Amino acid sequence: MKSFMDLEVWKKSRMLRNKISELTKSFPAEEKYRLMDQIIRSSRSIGNNIAEEHGRFHYADASKFLINARGSATETIDHLVVALDATYITNEVFTLYKNDCEECLKMINGYINYLRNQSSAVKSN
Repeated sequence: MKSFMDLEVWKKSRMLRNKISELTKSFPAEEKYRLMDQIIRSSRSIGNNIAEEHGRFHYADASKFLINARGSATETIDHLVVALDATYITNEVFTLYKNDCEECLKMINGYINYLRNQSSAVKSN
């Protein structure tokens, strides 16, 4: 069994997490325990859930964590909308980060489908 760190979807989530951490350094200090904390936590949760999924044996258990990762990616987009609306980021920056989140979503969906197919193959044997 490979490590979760070998998964391309986890690598993408790690890249996003690091970019979000850098981005929030430009937010106003009064957002430290509000928006900054929330967007950092949601972006970290993507990779955390992928890692936790990787330690699960059954598809149903694993898929639950991937669905949580998908929710965290969507939540991160919403926090980016808040940052855009508050003019902490530009529309261009928003679009770049939103695209990264959507790429994570696509990869998570692909991973869910892969695991579903693996689970079906095992059941049919």
